[in-house]
Amino acid sequence: MNAKRTPPGGDRTDARDLLAEAIAGLLARPARTALTALGTVIGITTLVVTLGVAATAGNQIVGRFGELTATTVTVEAPDNGDRLIGWDAPGALTRLRGVVSAAAIAQTGESSGLAVRSNTLVDPTRVADQTLAVVAATPELPDAAHGRLLRGRFFDAGHIARRDRVVVLGEDAARMLGVARLENLPAVFIRGRAYTVIGILGDLKRERVLSTAVIVPPTIGADFGLRDVTRVLIGTSLGAADLIARQAPLALSPAHAAELQVIVPPTPTRARDAVQDDVNGLFLVLGLVSLVVGAVGIANVTLVTVMERVAEIGLRRALGAARRHIAAQFLLESTLVGLAGGVIGASLGIVSVVAISAARQWTPLLDIRLAVAAPVAGALVGLLAGLYPSLRAARLEPVEALR
Repeated sequence: MNAKRTPPGGDRTDARDLLAEAIAGLLARPARTALTALGTVIGITTLVVTLGVAATAGNQIVGRFGELTATTVTVEAPDNGDRLIGWDAPGALTRLRGVVSAAAIAQTGESSGLAVRSNTLVDPTRVADQTLAVVAATPELPDAAHGRLLRGRFFDAGHIARRDRVVVLGEDAARMLGVARLENLPAVFIRGRAYTVIGILGDLKRERVLSTAVIVPPTIGADFGLRDVTRVLIGTSLGAADLIARQAPLALSPAHAAELQVIVPPTPTRARDAVQDDVNGLFLVLGLVSLVVGAVGIANVTLVTVMERVAEIGLRRALGAARRHIAAQFLLESTLVGLAGGVIGASLGIVSVVAISAARQWTPLLDIRLAVAAPVAGALVGLLAGLYPSLRAARLEPVEALR
């Protein structure tokens, strides 16, 4: 019984032979192959860098968030004329475990826009009066607002007890009033009365509106209708904000705790996820566009390769190669190009994330699944890009191809 002979390139074409043919076809034109893979390299690199930097930046934001915002609690009193919070609020709060700093502030609509001038002389080159907010606060304000004294000092319990007419200017307010030096004890005039400037407060991390305000002791605040505390700033240790938010109203006003409004920071996890979503949404589009461009490039070059190798295709078909073998070879070539682009792109992306993190002194955060998925995504792009050219190659008739 005679065994059935299989023509060269027939049904039993070895997968290794097919792979060898595909690799040989790619290495025959190395420059073209490299340029073809470039679009995929750029797309995968962009995706890896986007996801890596987004995760790293989100983690960094959470760290900074925890240093300031996550330790910030604000208690506000309703504007109903009742005195719910006293000026001794900082002392009542600092007894709570987890409270790092606290300060009481009074500011009303009446005091939010008063005419303030730095001298009584008429100077035609500058505006004499500045409309500034006047705020009454306790001496603990610089710590609670995470600020520092740029010049001079802040008022203390002695100034309050003596009812000294002193003020501290926010740095922007001082600039507007032309107060830069305190050696000569400059004064500002509010409603015709002089108040000595003893300090300039700046670098505020909280309550930035105070940079354009005139800050006075509580005893002086009564001159401007600032008799009752309107809000209390509380700085807590990390992780204690939720507990202090529940305890602070009881410590400040046990009989009217329910009437006080407590503002607590959102959770760090939500902040991190929001940052990652924003960054991803902005840059993923760029990565996807690059991948589409890479796919179009692979399709075009593969199609050109098919047209250049028409004679080869016709000869292989004449020797018995089936359509699926021709299609498989060109499909494998485009997939290998995409896979190579994915591997190179993933490597460049990881190196870029590490380099960016090192430059910013961040801790890089990389998902190992991303390093595995990126080459697979590149191979998938190459596979999809090679579908049409490979099908076109498979449809060529041997006689027409050899003609």
